[in-house]
Amino acid sequence: MLKKNIITITILLNFLLSQKILIPMDNTQNDHLKSYGLVYSILLKGNNIDWLLNYKGGSFLVDYKNEILQESKLRGITVSTVDAATLNQIYQDIENNNMDIVLLEKAPKIAVYSPKDKQPWDDAVTLALTYAEVDYETIFDYEVLDGELSKYDWLHLHHEDFTGQYGKFYRSFRNASWYKEQENKFNQIASSRGFKSVHELKKNIALNIKNYIINGGFIFAMCSATDSFDIALASLETDIAASVFDGTPIDPNYQSKLNFKNSLAFENYQLYTDPYIYEYSTIDYPPSHLPNTKGAEADYFTLFEFSAKWDQVPTMLTQNHVTVINGFMGQTTGYNKDFIKKHIVIMGEDVVNNQAKYIHGNVGKGTFTFLGGHDPEDYKHFVGDPHTDLSLHRNSPGYRLILNNILFPAAKKKKRKT
Repeated sequence: MLKKNIITITILLNFLLSQKILIPMDNTQNDHLKSYGLVYSILLKGNNIDWLLNYKGGSFLVDYKNEILQESKLRGITVSTVDAATLNQIYQDIENNNMDIVLLEKAPKIAVYSPKDKQPWDDAVTLALTYAEVDYETIFDYEVLDGELSKYDWLHLHHEDFTGQYGKFYRSFRNASWYKEQENKFNQIASSRGFKSVHELKKNIALNIKNYIINGGFIFAMCSATDSFDIALASLETDIAASVFDGTPIDPNYQSKLNFKNSLAFENYQLYTDPYIYEYSTIDYPPSHLPNTKGAEADYFTLFEFSAKWDQVPTMLTQNHVTVINGFMGQTTGYNKDFIKKHIVIMGEDVVNNQAKYIHGNVGKGTFTFLGGHDPEDYKHFVGDPHTDLSLHRNSPGYRLILNNILFPAAKKKKRKT
């Protein structure tokens, strides 16, 4: 009798050990965005996960645990159990196609660089993290200056202006109470840390963040945080801020003093220093200060298909259940390809126009990823608009690009080969 019970238990254990839970990320998934939150929570509990690149939209595979099934049900996430025979077929499909498996080992510690009084719906990334139930900490200038960036694996740059021009909102909002309050707060931070102006403070912040990347950090930025960050790095040795921002005149030779070797992604662009022009430079495409005649119905961008077995990094960052994604505007909507450095990887582009939408690059031991536009589910998001309800967009391809980035630091990566 004892021997029979031992055999039964052994068979049951072997059965359970051979079972896996598949989190599909194709069109069968009920909630793509919360799926990322589930994966993150599994990693937080010390479990490894396989990311099946290009298999059913970039699905996830994890060892069978009943609590994972229960949690997926609570979050409204589609999952299925996989037996040994089905698992073997999955592995064969991956081996024989442009697919691969990446091991996710540890949940990254996430920080968002943002003023403490901002609400989650002011920024698409904080909106996505909140909806997906992914924990993050908010840091701002004091924490960066105090060297706290090293505590985090992944950093998102809120829609900040690193050039010290207050988002180029001078023409439309200089008399608004929120604009004046921001001016006062930023000037207080600058003076308290010995900076003569906000633009000097912000350029120093940008340099600290660049050093964070060089030392192995991962950053993700959207909209105006992307080009203003790069411009700040290029203009470290010159004054590009008009007197209405800092009380001092612009350096008349600012354009020739731009050092593109200091910046990450862009080069050879021209700046717009007029405070009445709602644009930083010629990087943005299409320009924010010129009318866009394209319209939402005709605006979309295409994800590039990389070799999963050779180029795992861009493959991870482009996992999706579609390859063509609806466009969305922002203060920085996209990037003029003419001004992108040659070594930068373009992962998403408008194949009709000269616009790159989604780009990636390496600096030192770390990486950066830039995505143009403000909100993937709000084509034209204006100041004061209500926030996007992601429960109505739980399968958003654009928001998936954001959430791909939070899992990227958790992956055990191969060196890019092409």
